[in-house]
Amino acid sequence: MIGKPKSMIVAGVMSGTSADGVDVALCRISPGPRIRFVGTAAFPYPRAVRDSVLRVMEGDSRSAADLSRLNWRLGQIYADSIEKTAARFNVKPQLVGCHGQTIHHESSSTPYLGAHVRSTWQTGEPAAIAERLRCPVMSDFRPADLAAGGQGAPLVPMLDWCLFRSPRVSRVLQNLGGIANLTAIPAEAEADQILAFDTGPANMVIDACMATLFGRKFDRNGAVARSGRVLPNVLASLLGEPYFSTPPPKSCGREQFGTAYAARLVAICRKARATDADIVATATALTAESILDAYRRFVWARLGTAAPLAKIEFCVAGGGARNRTLMDRLSAGFGQLGVRVRSTEELGVPTQAKEAVAFALLAWLTWYGLPGNVPSATGADRPVVLGKVCFG
Repeated sequence: MIGKPKSMIVAGVMSGTSADGVDVALCRISPGPRIRFVGTAAFPYPRAVRDSVLRVMEGDSRSAADLSRLNWRLGQIYADSIEKTAARFNVKPQLVGCHGQTIHHESSSTPYLGAHVRSTWQTGEPAAIAERLRCPVMSDFRPADLAAGGQGAPLVPMLDWCLFRSPRVSRVLQNLGGIANLTAIPAEAEADQILAFDTGPANMVIDACMATLFGRKFDRNGAVARSGRVLPNVLASLLGEPYFSTPPPKSCGREQFGTAYAARLVAICRKARATDADIVATATALTAESILDAYRRFVWARLGTAAPLAKIEFCVAGGGARNRTLMDRLSAGFGQLGVRVRSTEELGVPTQAKEAVAFALLAWLTWYGLPGNVPSATGADRPVVLGKVCFG
């Protein structure tokens, strides 16, 4: 946007569909682009803020005043989080990329007021961040891709391609946030040869079951799931639902896998005389098996055809990487397919902060007027410059 691309300190900010808080990544981004990590930090939402965000995401009716206030409150929280991270690592960001909090994402067309409409809404006021940090803020990255015919998601593939492509190894980058999304990069691939999509729920359904059944935010280390048994008939029925067999490009969110879905899963398991631990075990198996199913259906042939002699690695990031039971199921399933499972930590990228790093990169690209979407991943008609600019 301004002059020839140069090296900048950029803060990337992400708050995902789990709505558990804010991840900040500080990076030095140089032409190439090349990315060097400076530092990362995570900040939980205050309980009242998280409760409000979740209610809005789940479709509770709220006044325009409430939605406006939530937008500005989140802007304050993002500004606080960046400020604290910058102070911790003794740097001053020159640019900020803030994804915002997704409260609605509807990538398929819906009749509305006499027309068919697709829509997405990320909230968190960038002006509050720009004024506090006194630097430009890039935000609202999804709409440009949606307007160009894409899903508006996933947007992490550009980072995945920049950081993880290899001449000898084919890699699948799997993020385990609230929703599970993957990027498949064949060995030697150009950006227009990668495949990316949302595979379904990651932590979202597990967390909802834990909240309902145990009054906890999540299943620490997968301990509850490990103590239960998976209900195979229930799991097979859930995996037979249309989203999982729909070919990419595709994206999903709480609209498909929120509390209503989790409540239905609990009710089905109850009819099968399941214990509470059995329900969490089945929800955890749903995440693992839907990822494995997506790999078998949509990914393996692409990687094998593109580079049949290349090794294949499955690299995991996101909060779900800390769920030992989930990771054990993934390791066992991919091990049978001859695929090595590893953490992005092993490749130098913090598991919790990868998506925040992605929005730092997207901000840098937007600032210099460079496209940030990957049409082969989102289904967009063309590469587009993402986001909106708020000057500090």
